[in-house]
Amino acid sequence: MKTDVIRDCVARQLSGLWNLPKPQRRAQLAELRRGVGHQPGDLPALWGSFLSELPKELWGKENTTGECREPSEAEWAVYLALTLYALHQQGEENVSMNEKGCTLGRAVRQLAQNSVTAAQDWTESSVLRRFNALATADSMPEVSHHLRGMIQLLRRDGLKLDYPQLAAELYQFQFPEGAANVRLQWGRDLYRMNADTPETEEKEN
Repeated sequence: MKTDVIRDCVARQLSGLWNLPKPQRRAQLAELRRGVGHQPGDLPALWGSFLSELPKELWGKENTTGECREPSEAEWAVYLALTLYALHQQGEENVSMNEKGCTLGRAVRQLAQNSVTAAQDWTESSVLRRFNALATADSMPEVSHHLRGMIQLLRRDGLKLDYPQLAAELYQFQFPEGAANVRLQWGRDLYRMNADTPETEEKEN
């Protein structure tokens, strides 16, 4: 499946990035952060970052005159995952903020729980309004804008995220049927009773 290809692509990119010597990794992350808020292809210096591991059949197609059309769904997904990871990683050199199983819904729930007082329920958190805005976004630039805000909150609270999984979800999100499935999965992860203890959930399954 294409989602598996995209997930594997981002996982390889992040693994390679994390295995670089610290000075080189720091430079690569800084370069990727420059891409936050831009579209895939806007910055030539980043072309290799999101295209090198992506199969060419998932690249954006050229029109009859040889000009490239809009970025493909796969290019958007990989580009956002990598540039937002770089934003998330800013200021942290010893621990990767990418962690398998830390889904977006789960991370948002933890954010919401962290942001309310003991007298409040986590569902009253303003974090959920931000998450709802992301879930109902209807364009990738809008998704990028809302995700950027969520990642900045995750970085503030030291919460990790599964970036290969996020990339796969962002790919699916760009198709009507896929978007509905992704929203449902985000909701399930958000409201799962043991959303903050993935290890327990895995044992129960």
